[in-house]
Amino acid sequence: MSSTLVRPAAVAGGFYTGDAAQLAAEVDAMIAAVTATGPAPKALVVPHAGHVYSGPIAASGYALLRDAARSIRRVVLLGPAHRVSVRSMALSGAGAFRTPLGDVPIDAELQAVATRCAGVVVDDRAHGPEHSLEVHLPFLQRILDPGWTLLPVVVGGASPAEVAALLDAVWGGSDTLVVISSDLSHYEPYEHAARHDRATAAAIVDGRLEDLDPHDACGAHPVRGLLEVARRRHLDVALLDLRSSGDTAGDRRQVVGYGSFAVGDLVTDSNPVPGADAADAGAADSAAGGVSDGDLALLLDIAEAAIGARVRGKRAPRPDAPAHLQRPGAAFVTVRRTSGDLLGCIGSLEARRPLAEDVAANALAAAFADPRFSGVTAADLADAELHVSVLTPTEPMDVRSRDELRAAVRPGIDGLLIESAGHRGTFLPSVWEQLGDVDTFLDHLWSKAGLRPGTWPHDLRVWRYGTVEAGRRFHVR
Repeated sequence: MSSTLVRPAAVAGGFYTGDAAQLAAEVDAMIAAVTATGPAPKALVVPHAGHVYSGPIAASGYALLRDAARSIRRVVLLGPAHRVSVRSMALSGAGAFRTPLGDVPIDAELQAVATRCAGVVVDDRAHGPEHSLEVHLPFLQRILDPGWTLLPVVVGGASPAEVAALLDAVWGGSDTLVVISSDLSHYEPYEHAARHDRATAAAIVDGRLEDLDPHDACGAHPVRGLLEVARRRHLDVALLDLRSSGDTAGDRRQVVGYGSFAVGDLVTDSNPVPGADAADAGAADSAAGGVSDGDLALLLDIAEAAIGARVRGKRAPRPDAPAHLQRPGAAFVTVRRTSGDLLGCIGSLEARRPLAEDVAANALAAAFADPRFSGVTAADLADAELHVSVLTPTEPMDVRSRDELRAAVRPGIDGLLIESAGHRGTFLPSVWEQLGDVDTFLDHLWSKAGLRPGTWPHDLRVWRYGTVEAGRRFHVR
């Protein structure tokens, strides 16, 4: 790396204004317009179009850095290659990156660490015309205190494992921020793009990196690597903002989608969920590994507190739950109108995180990231019901035909999960209330999984599971 070479601004005057005073004022105004508060994230996923289009969405992430501005001294910035082909990942040989607001020095120590990672090369051709990193620098220059250093990485076709290995190597502590640059859908009609982006946002929030590709997000490769690290480190992923150019500065015939996401320990220790003492008292009534009525009441409190905080523009409180609800568990959270109309339903089939945290995360996903719906509002919650279903472990079913499955399944008791050639679908036991007979239940399940009803693929696998469920009307506060 050359300590004297400066990579000049390539898109100033295009993607954002080249006038320093105007640029500072515009960025400050976008950040000031964000009222949400919460703990500073370890990482952000933010969009990289022209500031007039994606800037307000990106600002929803950068605004969360206000309280950590003095402590963040290093920024690891990854974005996709748009102009020059990159096989895996490319660093810059420059000593600094320039914007109208000044020069940002490259972090020589992180650069040296990164060069030892598989697939990483130094290639300034990839950086020269690239906008996906540059458009974020003015936000970082305005929100962080002076003196921070940068590791810029242009990502091509790197695998999640390669990106994750680089991120792990430069992860650092609270002084290091990771920023992943990515837009979402590209040049689709407004309503189609909104549905597509909700599905993509749900996959990101749920950590389903295998469900993301460059058709969903141009920065899919670095995003997938970050999600792999988040999965291993048990970090939360929260959706902050989800809009498109049709909402900001463009027409709605063809839009580009933008989302901002925070990654880290995102729930707060303050504002504990009410009811914990009652749940502790009732824990003795639980069977070993079971869930009592008191537990379910507390889990409903946790789900409601998470959703209620988000509609008020705040962070979800940290679940305050007894030790037995901090063991790994899997749950679904459902939000419905009191009329029965579904507003969102998201859940986990495997116990990968503490049950209380799983309920809080799935409550947010059900209310705000179910790709079938546009997200709940405070008005929706005034006439809504909340349901939590805690799952028993899945049990494989040794069935080889539809007739065998029909004979083995227990209506009203069994939830079913089916999988074939990448197609997957599940119905909770509560779905029997709407689809009472076995054939109707199975036909709808097959359709949900993307399989033709009545067929039995040669690789079909079937599991059953049970649930313990509770629900109540949402308590609007």
